[in-house]
Amino acid sequence: MSARRHVLTGAGSGIGLALAHRLADRGDELVLLARSDARARELAASFPQAQLLVADLADPGTLNGIGRQVDGAVDTLLHVAGVVDLGPVERLRLAAWEEQVTVNLTAPAVLTRELLPHVRRSRGSIVFVNSSAGLTASAGWSAYAASKFGLRALADALRAEEVDNGVRVSTVYPSRTATPMQEKVHEQEGRTYDSSRWISADTVVDTILHVVDLPADATIPDVTVRPVVPRAT
Repeated sequence: MSARRHVLTGAGSGIGLALAHRLADRGDELVLLARSDARARELAASFPQAQLLVADLADPGTLNGIGRQVDGAVDTLLHVAGVVDLGPVERLRLAAWEEQVTVNLTAPAVLTRELLPHVRRSRGSIVFVNSSAGLTASAGWSAYAASKFGLRALADALRAEEVDNGVRVSTVYPSRTATPMQEKVHEQEGRTYDSSRWISADTVVDTILHVVDLPADATIPDVTVRPVVPRAT
């Protein structure tokens, strides 16, 4: 398979970092988003061949016009970045609600709009790395789940809109994955974090790459990845 070009958010940590390394290791071209110049320098040290774009997903206005910084076709747009801040509705801070909806839903919508002409050119794919919280909302997860339910709706609508342009749209729903974000979640839940109980980031990456590398005659609209070990009660 010849080298392809991918635009990726969330390459600094967790699933996004593992995915960026796998794509780079196989010789694919990376275009990575970084929230600041300092973050871009850090990513450049790990991925010296990548193109770095500076934009803050927490401020979607910084994404306006970013498509003009990318030349040519894009084979895959990979939305991996996300934030989580748990809390019951009765104590949910407005700032926490707004940040999660902005980063997890609004920013992917704006970035998709900006890069869509490039993905259409290659008849490529757009992959949204969602969450099991995008399928079922639990107590304390209202803001995060709402943002992820919205992301699911965004993907479904986009899929219907772009089918005639040959753009494939897929959503991957990982359950709890052993990442720094999961460690933060456990801290917020007051639970002991044991990474061995959860899916490895590499396993989720395997799933994402299966979706990305699927031959042109088929698509996987939705796929869920769950750990084998049941959650302790």
